[in-house]
Amino acid sequence: MTAFNKIFNSLFTKFLSEKTKEKSEKIIIYVAIISFLFHLLLIAFADLQWIRFDDFSGLLKNPMTAIYTPFSFILLYEAYLLVYYLPKSTTKYIGKQYEIITLIIIRRIFKDLYKLEFTNNWFSKPDDVLFSLDVVAVLILFYLIYLYYKIVEVKASKKISVEVANFINLKKIIATILVPVFLVLAIYNFSFWLFENFYSVNPTEVAIKNINKIFFDEFFTVLILIDVLLLLFSFLHTDKFNQVIRNSGFIISTILIKLSFNIEGVLNTIITVVAVLLGVLILYIYNKYEKLENRFMSAEGGV
Repeated sequence: MTAFNKIFNSLFTKFLSEKTKEKSEKIIIYVAIISFLFHLLLIAFADLQWIRFDDFSGLLKNPMTAIYTPFSFILLYEAYLLVYYLPKSTTKYIGKQYEIITLIIIRRIFKDLYKLEFTNNWFSKPDDVLFSLDVVAVLILFYLIYLYYKIVEVKASKKISVEVANFINLKKIIATILVPVFLVLAIYNFSFWLFENFYSVNPTEVAIKNINKIFFDEFFTVLILIDVLLLLFSFLHTDKFNQVIRNSGFIISTILIKLSFNIEGVLNTIITVVAVLLGVLILYIYNKYEKLENRFMSAEGGV
């Protein structure tokens, strides 16, 4: 075993082993609980005017917005799980993307609760309309993700070719590199937003970044680049039309999710739902194509 393989295997075990995943889950749960209580404490201090902040994001205006903070840490763990499943299962990896965008919408719902105005003319208020749309979108996305995992077909293990084994090793290398990259990206984005939101000297010059897309905008940009790279490398071990279409369709789905971060309002929710729907339909048609192809091969073998 070469020195590179030893170092790589050590890092892969340290970052992406089952033991690390379980340990990370426990840590995130504790961090989420502590951050929730700390956020509630900050809201109480701000309400009592014991502390003063220029709260541009509105996260210190209502106790309900405190739910936003633990959800943010849960989302970071989901992002870690996405990287964890990258070398293990393409369908699970894509499914985690859909889970993340659904949780982002749920987190947005919690943040926007304080904006609601309970009046008889509910749909005359833009914030109330967007809230209602987000709730409906979560239900649709939840069902689409259920369908996605339902149509995922678990194939019996078979002998892996050298090309496929090399491709899996490539995904392991990429996943190992992504863990520290995403960690640095998360810390940088959070620190920059924290400074912009609470410590900027001149508020008129602050271009507050949409809080719902902090980290995840760049996160999905990196995922798109990685997906395209993996698609190109996949041609080394397969030229099957349906597999190329499936992987290309998943990339388009990820791109749509990325685009949704740069769009506000109703269109944001619609594009998100369309992105997940595309992934579900792509996988459904891919499975149908696989069965048809296997039937043709069986028929040819019998002739």
